[in-house]
Amino acid sequence: MNHRPRKKMSVNILIPFLVIILFFTGMFWQKYRSSHEISFVPSAPSTEGARSVILFFVDEEARLTREAREIDACDDDSECLKSVLDELLNGPVGELDEAVPMGTVVDSIHIEGSQATIGLNRLFSDSMLSGSSAEILAVYSVVNTAAVNFPRIQKVKINIAGDSGAILRHLDLSDPLVPDYSLEQSHPAVR
Repeated sequence: MNHRPRKKMSVNILIPFLVIILFFTGMFWQKYRSSHEISFVPSAPSTEGARSVILFFVDEEARLTREAREIDACDDDSECLKSVLDELLNGPVGELDEAVPMGTVVDSIHIEGSQATIGLNRLFSDSMLSGSSAEILAVYSVVNTAAVNFPRIQKVKINIAGDSGAILRHLDLSDPLVPDYSLEQSHPAVR
């Protein structure tokens, strides 16, 4: 006649067991639903706000070569020039080599009249490959990229880590430089 306590004991065990089963069933159901829901994937930016730019990299013959790229359009020339140079510093997407040393960062940009002053970090000079050719290619990769994308820019002054009179091992950067398209494999007559 001890059936009563036994029944009470099985109900005391059964209720927590059911609660645990319901809890895990709810978790599995939620996981199932989330794995089968269509997730929102943001669409690629439209090309309406895109701008085609030309970047200068180095080919296998150690000549500057143009690579076209699409970037987001912008209104302010300084911001746009920074975006273009950041894209240059990201490196080529094809088989070309980068001219500018890895780790180089644009610290500042100032455009006044027909001159752009571009401030680069110390890695530009410290990580430069040795030799005058490497310096010329790196510097004119920046200068030509700025000038070809912004026709108003006729000369470019490069500062390194705030030094406006910077001198690389073989190249003096104390004066503004004009673009030099003769460094290209086949330079077009019109830019």
